[in-house]
Amino acid sequence: MRGLSRSSFAEVEERFNAVAGAADLARVADDLLAVAVLLDREHGLRRNLADPARRAEQKAEVVRALLSGKIDDAGLETVVTAVSVKWSKSGDLSDALERLSVIASVAEAESQGRLDDVEDELFRFGRIVEANPDLRHALADPALPADAKRALLGDLLARRVAPATLRLVTQLALYPRGRSLERGLDEYIQLVAEQRQQLVAVVRSAVPLTDGQRQRLAAWLRTTYGRDVHLNVEVDPRVIGGFSVRLGDEMIDTTIAGRIEDVRRRLAG
Repeated sequence: MRGLSRSSFAEVEERFNAVAGAADLARVADDLLAVAVLLDREHGLRRNLADPARRAEQKAEVVRALLSGKIDDAGLETVVTAVSVKWSKSGDLSDALERLSVIASVAEAESQGRLDDVEDELFRFGRIVEANPDLRHALADPALPADAKRALLGDLLARRVAPATLRLVTQLALYPRGRSLERGLDEYIQLVAEQRQQLVAVVRSAVPLTDGQRQRLAAWLRTTYGRDVHLNVEVDPRVIGGFSVRLGDEMIDTTIAGRIEDVRRRLAG
């Protein structure tokens, strides 16, 4: 997700972890996103709450007066801490709260033993959106009411995905915050992986990989990069021979087409 001060965010995340353990994580996720959206809309309020020249105690009082009784106590304490630390720009405050909203959903999925499902479901939904321009247009259409988007996503995903997956997809559709749906999904997938301390590799192959192939590839990548790597496998009939792996900005291409292109570049050079 968007760049944030590591030290400032770490301080807020530490407070979140301390207060969210016994909380309703689904509600905390909704509450933190709602505050982020509020601050996006109320620019003056956001600037005042993110102003490093204002005393932290004063900003905390404003937050408590504005939000007490309206959001969960865990969410409130998280927001109080967020306005008390220093951010490089006012928009970082909203970004940090959205990030913590996603972390709350991740924690909920983990508590239900469904974190692997969430990671895979976000990836698969991103591919569905890429392949369906009408769906992408409908979810990105600012003229389509929020209730209609919720209903559409409910029809598509309810009872088919983890609750956290539906919540994350819905919040991206309703509150894109300047991103395309595809970019937002990619950011959320990366954040899920970060919470698991994993890297994410996108594998393109003409046919599905067998369990043995996935295990061997994951083991090789783990040895190469020194960290666990989650594989998102994309079946693409256009791939001719072998497979390709994209991990961040790096590309490992074993396909015939990739080797031909490499030869062409060498000859052109």
